[in-house]
Amino acid sequence: MQYRILGKTGYRISTISFGAWAIGGAWGKTNDDESIDALNRAIDCGVNFIDTADVYGDGKSERLISQVRGARREKIYVATKCGRRLEPHTAEGYTAKNIGEFVERSLRNLATSYIDLLQLHCPPTAVYHDDTVFDALDSLVASGKVRHYGVSVETVAEGITAMLRPGVSAVQVIYNIFRQKPADELLTVAQHTNVGIIARVPLASGLLTGKLSLATQFEPDDHRLFNRHGEAFDKGETFSGVDYDRGLAAVELLRPHVPEGITMAQFALRWILMNEAVTCAIPGARTVHQAENNAAAADLPTLTGAQMEAVLGIYNEYIRSSVHHLW
Repeated sequence: MQYRILGKTGYRISTISFGAWAIGGAWGKTNDDESIDALNRAIDCGVNFIDTADVYGDGKSERLISQVRGARREKIYVATKCGRRLEPHTAEGYTAKNIGEFVERSLRNLATSYIDLLQLHCPPTAVYHDDTVFDALDSLVASGKVRHYGVSVETVAEGITAMLRPGVSAVQVIYNIFRQKPADELLTVAQHTNVGIIARVPLASGLLTGKLSLATQFEPDDHRLFNRHGEAFDKGETFSGVDYDRGLAAVELLRPHVPEGITMAQFALRWILMNEAVTCAIPGARTVHQAENNAAAADLPTLTGAQMEAVLGIYNEYIRSSVHHLW
C-alpha cells in the first residue's frame, strides 16, 4: 500500500481507501457479514481511511464501520458526510443547529467522541457562499467533536470555491477515466491551497470494472437502475453521468490498453493515482475479493505515456462531449 497526506489534516492515508456507500444500500442486496469481512480485509491490505455518510443505509454504513474499527488495533480514519438528511434538501437547511444534530447522530453511529473528517454532502451551490455554514463547522472543530472538515462537491466550480475557504481541509469529487474535468484546474488549485482530494466514483459505478454489459440486470433498489437520468439525485453520481451504452462501448476500446495480469478496475484506479494531487481513490467493496483487488492497485507500476495518451484519446472521442461541460 502507498500513502499520501490528506491536505491540511496531516493524515497519512492509503492511496486506495474504502468507499462505504455500497455496504449501506442503494447498490442492490448486501450481506452485513460479507461487508464486515470486506472492511477487515481492506484494513489487512493497508487501507486506513474509510469514507461514509449518515444517509448510507440511514446510518447502517456508519454502524458497520464502528463495529469493525472497534475491533482493530490500527489507526483507522473515518470521514463521514452530512446534509442529505434534510427534507427538503435546501441551502436554508444548512443551519448550525441542523449540522450539529447530524454530527451528534454520526457520533453515536460511529461510537466515537469525534469525527476525523466531516464533509458537507453535495450541498446546494448557495451553501458555498454562506459564511454562517462555515462558521458552524469552525465551531464544531473548536468544540473537539470534529477534527477537520471538507466538502463533497458535484462540480469543479463548487470545489474551487470550497478550497478558498481556509478551514476546508479536503474536497471530495468525482474523478475517473470518464470524468477528467477536475484535472483541468481543480487539482492544481488543490495543490496550491493544500487541500486533499478524495476521488469518488472511481470506477464509474462499475462501468470501469469491465464486468458490466447490456445483459446486466440491476436490482430495483440499485441506483444504477433508478437514477440513470437523475431521478433521485444528481445523475453524475450514476455511471459518472455517462450514457450506459456509450460507456460500455468506450470500455471495449480501453481493454487493449490494460496490461496483462491486472484487471480493468485496477488499471482505472492506477490511472487516478497518476495525478499526485489526488490523495486517494475510494472504490467500494462488498466482498473480500473486491477489497483485495482494489487495494492491489496502489502498488502497480506507473502507467506508460502511451497508455495515458490512449485513455485521453478515448475520453475525448467518446465521453468528453456528454459530460465535460456539465460538472
